[in-house]
Amino acid sequence: MRIVKLDAIDSTNAYIKRKLRDGSINSNTVIVANDQYEGRGQMGTTWNSEPGKNLTFSVLSALHNYNVSDQFCLNMLVCDVIHTSLEQLGIPNLRIKWPNDILSGNNKLCGVLIETVVAGELIKNIIIGIGLNVNQTEFHDLSRVSSLKLLAARSFDHDQVLQLILKNLKHGLETVEQADFEDLHDVYESKLFMKDTSATFKLQDGRIREGVIKGVTKEGKLRIGFETPKEFGFKEIRLLY
Repeated sequence: MRIVKLDAIDSTNAYIKRKLRDGSINSNTVIVANDQYEGRGQMGTTWNSEPGKNLTFSVLSALHNYNVSDQFCLNMLVCDVIHTSLEQLGIPNLRIKWPNDILSGNNKLCGVLIETVVAGELIKNIIIGIGLNVNQTEFHDLSRVSSLKLLAARSFDHDQVLQLILKNLKHGLETVEQADFEDLHDVYESKLFMKDTSATFKLQDGRIREGVIKGVTKEGKLRIGFETPKEFGFKEIRLLY
């Protein structure tokens, strides 16, 4: 993969989308920002990162015969890649919080934002944005947040962490078009935060309810056992923990 490092930029995902529009970027390009001042997470949330302390980067990859209906499989693959990479770095108690956050215990380490370029029923390009807390140790008013340094009690080399994630991601993307949904699904659910345990949720209408996370659907909806099982999309429910 070709790596391009930038000093300061609004968003690495946005940068790639601009370059795609003018045709000046190729597949298998990685954009890394030292300072990303308008980084976004899922559902329009903001990714706050101290300049020079963390990894904020995006990967552009072309797909050749991948259906739009299978998009959540890409999310499951990327989350598993990051989970596996952090395990290899010795980070403990890792879990995937639906849909795409990586936690250690109850503390968020990494967020993922996947965007796609679609042609008809097929995904033409995938843009994988990743924000990983590496050496930042103070998060001010943010709660339930941590970093590799806080958890491992040592500093990490950004380039080494990046290369490990990219190596694992490259392998995953090379095989994803032949990957079996059930295999990806089983791995994702085996690492799912608070699966099969009672949890508190805030619904879209503001109600607070108790339920049990049962798993996820192929479309990426969260299955929760209330009096009867129900399925919820990204913007329809929030886990309180």
